[in-house]
Amino acid sequence: MIINRKRLARAKVEKLKQGFSAYAETKEVAELIEKELDHLDLPVFVDRTPIGNWFIPVQPECSNSSNPVKPPCP
Repeated sequence: MIINRKRLARAKVEKLKQGFSAYAETKEVAELIEKELDHLDLPVFVDRTPIGNWFIPVQPECSNSSNPVKPPCP
């Protein structure tokens, strides 16, 4: 079975947009994900390990005040 790495990277970016973490086993897929993320305003923490890369979306901090920059706390 042939796996399209670009399609795989795009699918992982879509998961990140939904707030889920994504894992890339290969350097090639990780680089494609990073290229896609460069075009988006999506803060992501990248945990690089010897066996792969985890991409973890960073949740914005909440605010108890009427600060328009931070979302309100639940």
